[in-house]
Amino acid sequence: MAETPWKKVVKVVVLGDIGRSPRMQYHALSLASSGLKVIMIGYTDTKPLLEILENPDITISKLNPMIFNRGPKFLQYAMKALWQTISLLLTLFITGQCDYLLCQNPPAIPTLPVCRFYCLVTRAKFIIDWHNYAYSIMALSLPTEHPLLKFSKFLERYFGQSSDENLCVTNAMKDDLLQNWNINAKVLYDRPPKIFHPISLEEKHNWFIKISQQFPEFGSQSHQQGEGGVSRTAFTQLIDNSVSLRTDRPGLLFSSTSWTPDEDFGILMDALQVYETSYNLTKKLPKLICVITGKGSMKQHYTELLKSKDWKHVQVVTPWLEASDYPTMVASADLGVCLHTSSSGLDLPMKVVDMFGAGLPVCAFDFKCLHELVQNGVNGYTFKDSDELSKQIVKWFHGFPKHVPQNKVADAMRNELSKFQNSRWEENWNMRAKNFFES
Repeated sequence: MAETPWKKVVKVVVLGDIGRSPRMQYHALSLASSGLKVIMIGYTDTKPLLEILENPDITISKLNPMIFNRGPKFLQYAMKALWQTISLLLTLFITGQCDYLLCQNPPAIPTLPVCRFYCLVTRAKFIIDWHNYAYSIMALSLPTEHPLLKFSKFLERYFGQSSDENLCVTNAMKDDLLQNWNINAKVLYDRPPKIFHPISLEEKHNWFIKISQQFPEFGSQSHQQGEGGVSRTAFTQLIDNSVSLRTDRPGLLFSSTSWTPDEDFGILMDALQVYETSYNLTKKLPKLICVITGKGSMKQHYTELLKSKDWKHVQVVTPWLEASDYPTMVASADLGVCLHTSSSGLDLPMKVVDMFGAGLPVCAFDFKCLHELVQNGVNGYTFKDSDELSKQIVKWFHGFPKHVPQNKVADAMRNELSKFQNSRWEENWNMRAKNFFES
């Protein structure tokens, strides 16, 4: 019997929920396809991609969280950091030696010091993937001169400079790392994997039937197969084995949010209120179904606010979608909305990348380097407040679905997105990151 070929090992460290860390999951899949053995270390609150779970070259070492919510905030933070330090360090050593360690930042504490120490002891190559700055996220809730903030920034810079290689998500971050921290990073833009792609009318029809079993808003009274081979949803109809879009269908708006303070969901709520009012004034708008996905601390707060709205023409549903269903939902929508704001102004929203991969134009909250992804009026729109967002949504759906001028704009944007789709994660990773793991 032939021996199994020896493979180099890379540990992918995510001091967060692996299932909600798509970029690190894509790293793992690319590493495995390049012939490496991958050990992912992180929390498993959300189910990872099926491709991760089924890949024989990828294993997940689960970290167990410690919930400590008593006493002052500083004490809670210190206890959490101490527990994470011990559990991450033990897990790294228990899972054995590796050739490379790829670490997600943020969080920086205790991730960077612990990973650097492990790499020094085992002589593994230390690689950081910079998604943002941990200190800039902390600055959202602490004053500029706070000692904890200064200490966090010092640690992040010091251990960041100790890495062997660095990846980052934008050119703006690359320049900032080099100019301010003397860290030379290579830009690896987020690109959609192949699971995000435009889908056929038949696939949309089947998806609407499936999701209508949980959310009746997507269904029709006659959505089940009936006489004459007729099957309908709120958006599509199947007649004599041919699927078409209904001419009386509602608009379908899609957004994914973390339900946290750095994504102001109130902006979208205000815009939807304007749409509700405009519906009666213009008489040229369709009814609107707005799908909001995601998990987060403020979800219940906003869900209660939504229930208090007496909207007649706008419906909001908040499903939690499995990883396999999420791309289908994105590809089925008419327009996307992204509320992401960057604490550093140097990262880009992965959710927009996914929407573009599925051929979905987007309205995105504008910040410093968003132009590296969204070109206003070309492949989407940018906005700075609820007034601008409401105008964009109303304009997009004015006369929908028959209004020819707006259809031409949508077609032009989707044509631009088809060019974006030519560059996928797999090819981009092979070109920009693969050589880090070949020495």
